[in-house]
Amino acid sequence: MSTTAPAPATPVVPLTIQDAEILVDAARRAAEEAGVTVAVTVLDAGGHLLAFRRDDRAVLIAGETSTRKAYTAVQLNAPTAALVDAVQPGGLFHTLPTALDRPLLFIAGGVPVHRDGRLIGAVGVGGGAPDQDHDFATAAVEALGG
Repeated sequence: MSTTAPAPATPVVPLTIQDAEILVDAARRAAEEAGVTVAVTVLDAGGHLLAFRRDDRAVLIAGETSTRKAYTAVQLNAPTAALVDAVQPGGLFHTLPTALDRPLLFIAGGVPVHRDGRLIGAVGVGGGAPDQDHDFATAAVEALGG
């Protein structure tokens, strides 16, 4: 009887500071084109801060919301826009926002970043309307090639 060991997983290059700068610049550029001032946060796959930028004209809370959106997207590996209904009464994650002592935020604007099909981080945008923030974060991921 022969047993074959599973092939080792192909390593995926983690999110780099250069990647993070591309994400920040692309999100800010998309926001500027829409006439919106924002904050942008980029986290690695472990939820650690790689980059942050808040336009000096953005509302102060935008920094906190962008970070919480990115954290939520990386922890749940899903765009926060797709999770909004899940935390409503009767939703799958209804009690999650209060069950954990973590900075989760279920408002559109956080998008996970993948490379070769694997989660490598997330970008969060705050300062615009939720749909705008989602579009800016999505534009950033697309600029990175994701």
